[in-house]
Amino acid sequence: MNISSRLFLGLGAVVASVLVACGGGSDATGSGTMRLALTDAPACGYDNVWVTVEKVRVHKSSSAGPNDSGWSEIVLAAPQRIDLLEYTNGRVLPLGETQLPAGTYTQMRLVLASNTGADPIANAIKPTGGGVTALDTPSAQQSGLKANVNLTVNPDTVADFVIDFSACKSFVKAGNSGKYLLKPVLSVYPVISSKIVGWVDTGIAGTAEVSVQSQGDVLRSARPETTAGPNLGRFELAWVPAGSYALVITAPNRLNAVITGVSVTAAGTTTIGNNDTGRLTPPAAAASAVVSGTVTPSADADVRALQTLSGGTPVEVAYAGADATDGVYSMTLPRGYLHTAPYAAGATSFVFLPDTTPVDSYALEARSGGTTQLRDITPLLGNRTENFTFP
Repeated sequence: MNISSRLFLGLGAVVASVLVACGGGSDATGSGTMRLALTDAPACGYDNVWVTVEKVRVHKSSSAGPNDSGWSEIVLAAPQRIDLLEYTNGRVLPLGETQLPAGTYTQMRLVLASNTGADPIANAIKPTGGGVTALDTPSAQQSGLKANVNLTVNPDTVADFVIDFSACKSFVKAGNSGKYLLKPVLSVYPVISSKIVGWVDTGIAGTAEVSVQSQGDVLRSARPETTAGPNLGRFELAWVPAGSYALVITAPNRLNAVITGVSVTAAGTTTIGNNDTGRLTPPAAAASAVVSGTVTPSADADVRALQTLSGGTPVEVAYAGADATDGVYSMTLPRGYLHTAPYAAGATSFVFLPDTTPVDSYALEARSGGTTQLRDITPLLGNRTENFTFP
């Protein structure tokens, strides 16, 4: 199985009203404007995720230390507490804009306000069915969450970017302590007009996840709308670069389904189906299996499940972060064939048929400390334990 390596891009940014120059030169003359908005990829198992942003520091060197010269600081007039889950499925929170020296910025450090006695839940999470729990974010309050980026600001122009904070992958449970740790997985996209819009069956609107992928890398993901009305089941995958992609639909008790060869042009909207007869409906799964185990070491560890189309293209169909303390992970996978339907511009219906890859065919890709292990678990005949140990 030819599985491409994952892209784990780090980025966080918030715009403020004051820019404080901390020394250092510029690789371009003059100044430009950086304009930012915030969005969030789907959350798995959380009702609310709050972070309180204090400032963001940017530098033109990816190796600069927090106390080195050459930093510029974007400081909020007052810390801003944001519920990330209010900005999903194409919704964005405009953060504002600021001037800064023109050039290319290759490092950011996002600094969060501390949880204090006066505000003990400035940064907090509310798991589904649970109570509000303060987040443990020590590095964010000290040197900041470091992110290597590549953001170019040209003189006398406005550079638009959107920051995607993946709540599903950025917070992990710490054993039986009751704590949740911040493990930021964030991405930055240039604001472009191309996007994918479609609808899933109303029966899975509240549980389905839709993602656009290239060679197994998830570019964008969304959970469909759950409010009754014509938008029930609607999903939007924004800021997708021009190209050909796989659109992957997963939901509990459904077989994994893929629309192949989805074409996105440089501008405009690629529409898949409609809100009447053109809803995407993956076939029901007759059975499922729980795959669980541990990843050692557990720090910064996670596992994803992949299936491979008959043409050799991998797709991610499940993800689980490993517990930060004991490395435990778990995911439920449908048993049966991966199903596909070819993309056709203007089509008003899509029929998913079994792919020719083997039935119950999966691979697990575990990551720990920046290295990966790939393991074939075909055929997936029932519940199984898969443990990963890294040197």
